[in-house]
Amino acid sequence: MTLHLTGWHKASYSGKNGGCIEVGTAPGIVGIRDTKNRNGGTLIVDSATFSTFLTQVKADQLR
Repeated sequence: MTLHLTGWHKASYSGKNGGCIEVGTAPGIVGIRDTKNRNGGTLIVDSATFSTFLTQVKADQLR
C-alpha cells in the first residue's frame, strides 16, 4: 500500500542541531519522519491520536 502524504513541514520547535522531525498528512492520518533521513521510514498515526499527542505535549503532560 502506498500512502501519499502531503504538506510536509518541519516542527516549529526544531533547533539548529539537526535533531528535527517533520510531519505530513493524508486524509485521516499523519506521517512523522526524521529530516536527516527522510527515506529511513515514516511513523504513521491516525489524526485523532496525533491531535491528542500534541495537546498533551503543549500541556506538558508527558514527563
